[in-house]
Amino acid sequence: MSKATSTAAMQAPATYGIMAEFTDSSALIHAAEHLRDAGYTKVEAYTPIPVHGLDVAIGHKPSRLPWLVLAGGLTGSSGLFAFMTWVNLVDYPMNIGGRPHFSWPAFIPITFEGMVLFSALAAVFGLFLICGFPRPYHPVFNAPGFERATTDGFFLCIETSDPLYDAAKAKSILTGLGATAVNEFSE
Repeated sequence: MSKATSTAAMQAPATYGIMAEFTDSSALIHAAEHLRDAGYTKVEAYTPIPVHGLDVAIGHKPSRLPWLVLAGGLTGSSGLFAFMTWVNLVDYPMNIGGRPHFSWPAFIPITFEGMVLFSALAAVFGLFLICGFPRPYHPVFNAPGFERATTDGFFLCIETSDPLYDAAKAKSILTGLGATAVNEFSE
């Protein structure tokens, strides 16, 4: 092993951020609003239950997922309607019982099912794309006590990539906002 490799292996991992634990959702929302108003932009919350208003308190922008689902539904319904029209008028026109070639009421069930199918597929794959799934590891797993985020812990994380990040200042702000524990953690 070379000297450069041994030096790199001995260096401590980089700090990812600072994690604060709160006792309940109202304290978490209050702290998130305070950090947003102070100008912090790289803040994330972790809770065991959905907390109404937390996304607004953190300052998250609305998701693009509904637009992807709408696009998927429109693509599925219009694509299948156009396909059935092409089949009945161009590719394989059949006159059975004197009905018209373009009998659009018969296309409605397939058009609806295509809309549902493509919307569902757009929702699943769009969610994976937007959220970055699958992600089996995240640096917040290294935060002390973070395993309680799925049972009874309410956590707020400020990342070091935030332009306003200062560990001492962030610790004092979070402690002043009622955090029961404030810890820096590495990647």
